Amino acid sequence: MRAVVQRVASASVTAGGDVVGRIERGLLVLLGVHEDDDEAVADRMADKLRALRIFEDSDGRMNLSVTDAGGAILCVSNFTVYGDTRRGNRPSFMSAARPERAEELYERVRERLGAEGGAFGAHMGVELLNDGPVTLVVDL
Repeated sequence: MRAVVQRVASASVTAGGDVVGRIERGLLVLLGVHEDDDEAVADRMADKLRALRIFEDSDGRMNLSVTDAGGAILCVSNFTVYGDTRRGNRPSFMSAARPERAEELYERVRERLGAEGGAFGAHMGVELLNDGPVTLVVDL
C-alpha cells in the first residue's frame, strides 16, 4: 500500500460536479492499493497515517499527529500512485490491485481513519491548500 500524504490548510474533492469530501486543517491522503495488499496491511496503513507526527507543536517542531492537532483527514483512492515509469514514457499500473479488491481495502483504511472520502473509481477533481508544504510518501 502506498500513500502520498500532504498536510493541508484545506482540501476538497469533487466528482460529477458535486463536492463529495471536504476538510479544513488536516491530511489529504492519495491512497493506492497494491495487488498483494491485505486487511492487515490496510490496518497498519491507517494506524501509520493517524500516528504521523507532522503537525507543529507549541515550539514549532513537527511533534503532533493529525489527531493531536485536532485535524481531519480526506482520503482519496488513487491507483496512479503505483504508476511504474522506469521503462518508457507511459506508466504501467500492473502492480495496482484490481478495482474490486482495491475498493474494499481503500474503504477499510478510510473507515478506520474516520476520514472523508472521494468517489472510488470516478474521475475526480482534488483541490488543496498545502500547509508547509509538507508532503510525504508512505509505503507499506
